[in-house]
Amino acid sequence: MRKFLQKLLTKPVARLADKLSSRPDKKRVNRSLNRLYKSLLTGSGKKGLIVPFDAEKDKFIILSDQHKGARDDMDIFALAERNYLTALDYYHEQQFFYINLGDSEELWENLFITIKKHNKTTFKSEKRFIQRKAFMKIFGNHDLYWDNDPLAAVGLKQIYDEAVKIYEGAVLQTQINGKPLNIFMTHGHQGDLQSDGNWFSKWFVSDIWAPFQAYLKINPNTPANNDLLKTDHNRIMYEWSQRQKNTLLITGHTHQPVFRSLTHLERLYNDIAKARKSGDDKLADELNKQIVNRQIKGDIVPDFSTCDPSYFNSGCCCYDDGDITGIEIADGQIRLIKWEYNAQNQSERIILEECRLEELF
Repeated sequence: MRKFLQKLLTKPVARLADKLSSRPDKKRVNRSLNRLYKSLLTGSGKKGLIVPFDAEKDKFIILSDQHKGARDDMDIFALAERNYLTALDYYHEQQFFYINLGDSEELWENLFITIKKHNKTTFKSEKRFIQRKAFMKIFGNHDLYWDNDPLAAVGLKQIYDEAVKIYEGAVLQTQINGKPLNIFMTHGHQGDLQSDGNWFSKWFVSDIWAPFQAYLKINPNTPANNDLLKTDHNRIMYEWSQRQKNTLLITGHTHQPVFRSLTHLERLYNDIAKARKSGDDKLADELNKQIVNRQIKGDIVPDFSTCDPSYFNSGCCCYDDGDITGIEIADGQIRLIKWEYNAQNQSERIILEECRLEELF
């Protein structure tokens, strides 16, 4: 029956998904981000929280897009799990506040009961942050279930042993040299007709559309697996952040790290140019190897030729080599970090980019 339905429905379902879902529309994205940001700054806390913090003392780790699955051939988190668990050990020991920026669970391809069964270790590790009141969970398009399903609260209590609120976004607020700074965080699927509509469209996607696609094993293009959509999406997010006063925007969704409005790949090209100019050919060759690796992972160079350092993207926790990336805010700095398996097959934290928050003004 499945093969018959695949043959009959794959093309029309893919066309419909392509029309409705992940192609970023600037007006829709802007409207949705404006609405959410205003709600966070002026609302009651239902959409998300405002968190005041001391830039020199408080510490945050922002990770997104684990896509925890069933430990089967479709589970893109399985290889990265050990890096993720080691990272959580480090951030718990260092007393970081953990902000989970969405798509943590792959609930388009799996039932909740399946996710719960195969991810007990990761839920137990995350639970430590909850116990010390240092955890915030934001939903994305692949885990809309947490925001939409009436039984979601029960499921969250089952995996964490206590009630956990789900938010669409959050704002960290601080002062830098006497000036206010808002760090606005959300998953980044805002403006997507397939998963950012009204309550009915969200219910339809999380409870009908996603299971249907999973049953047919149809995987339409999304920003996470389409290079052109990554670039379009990041550009629109950057352009929105550029127009906001005293605001940084941090999202996930595309699985492509962005630091100070530049992708890591762009930064490498800039560093190569500097190395060649200074005559350091050895460094330039090493950087070129990193560029090849980034291109193998699907990164392409968007054109942010003259840009304000207002947009950041955490990347993901499900690269096909087991790497994970994220954003740290600590010690008055913001950092793009990576955890990777070293030559001894041990998880290692690497700082890819960093700057002081005051440099962003």
